[in-house]
Amino acid sequence: MADLRKSKIELNVELDENRVPEKLHWTAQDGGITNEEAKAMMLAVWDAKAQEALRIDLWTKDMPVDEMKVFFHQTLVSMSDTFYRATQDDKMSATMKDFCDYFAEKLELKK
Repeated sequence: MADLRKSKIELNVELDENRVPEKLHWTAQDGGITNEEAKAMMLAVWDAKAQEALRIDLWTKDMPVDEMKVFFHQTLVSMSDTFYRATQDDKMSATMKDFCDYFAEKLELKK
């Protein structure tokens, strides 16, 4: 029987007196990341028993709106790539990419 390997990803959130995130830091030792600062994060996990996605979306109060728009666009593009790798569904992946292009165009992210 093979030895099981474990990997840990750690998220640290500093909150103000109103519980609004002021600072986000993350560590992923296996990825060479140690206490790196972030301005926003989205985490989704699948609850197989409840058959639903659970999410944590956080951003610091100093995250600029223009950067948030780029963050969302890049996240959507990444999700469409992940969807293709997970399903091999060419048609829906292309549809998702089309939406990403539309999203970027409407937000004037692409020049």
